[in-house]
Amino acid sequence: MATAQSAARSAVQPRSAAEPRSAVQPRSASVPTPAAPPSDAPAPTLIGSVQRALRLMEAVSDHPDGAPAKQLAREAGLPLPTAYHLLRTLTHEGYLRREQGVFVLGPAANRLGHGGSGQLRREVVVETMERWRDTLGVAVYFAVYREGEVEVTALAESTANPAVEEWADFRETAHAHVIGQCLLSQLDARSRLDHLDRHPVEPITPYTVRGGTSLLTRLAAVERMQTMVERQEYSLGTICAGIPLTIGQTAAVMAISVPVAREARLDPAIERLRGEINEVVRSLMFSISI
Repeated sequence: MATAQSAARSAVQPRSAAEPRSAVQPRSASVPTPAAPPSDAPAPTLIGSVQRALRLMEAVSDHPDGAPAKQLAREAGLPLPTAYHLLRTLTHEGYLRREQGVFVLGPAANRLGHGGSGQLRREVVVETMERWRDTLGVAVYFAVYREGEVEVTALAESTANPAVEEWADFRETAHAHVIGQCLLSQLDARSRLDHLDRHPVEPITPYTVRGGTSLLTRLAAVERMQTMVERQEYSLGTICAGIPLTIGQTAAVMAISVPVAREARLDPAIERLRGEINEVVRSLMFSISI
């Protein structure tokens, strides 16, 4: 139940250490130099020092047990003095670490690696949500309760299966939609009261719970991790269902929505999700920031 966002991704292909860094081929005087193809696009501005530092990082990553500066300079195709300067800088910044005369990847480089793995796991989660969207004919949402607020972090929708329009701020209306209700159901009594003090219950449709006491009574009756259904409490003409999840110490929820006219899809979709949700829970544990 949020506006979908897209992110452009780029991939940098590592070059094998055996591949020559540069090669100058002799050209016969009888062979004319081919003219460069015309182009209206300006040549990109490349930072040579960054390129050289990345070559060194690639060379170090090829040696899990580390390698000395001379070997790294040779493999990166760099003069030894240049390699020394770059190695010292990368070590100072934490991307490399020097141990007994050899260089290995440092903690900063390891954090970059973990970030890349997290992005891949996030892609797995989003792809799974998109598959559910297409096969079940529903919009699919993933949300967490973070720092006292409801936060929808991933959404799979399409023209055929549109998400509910956020016409009233989800953070302020957690009492009215199934995402917020599932998240509030996982909180302790004190945290629920704190949330409702900051975001008082206000009916936004004829079907919305009428007050904070009624909401608390309803939440208290919900069994732990029980699937919840909300009918037109947030958006007229829409029915939503949510499966509560606990990801580490974070309250989370996987939810779906359908128009009232397609209510027959709701129960089969929930059964399917409950049967497959464990496939993505592990990835969600490492992708809670999506």
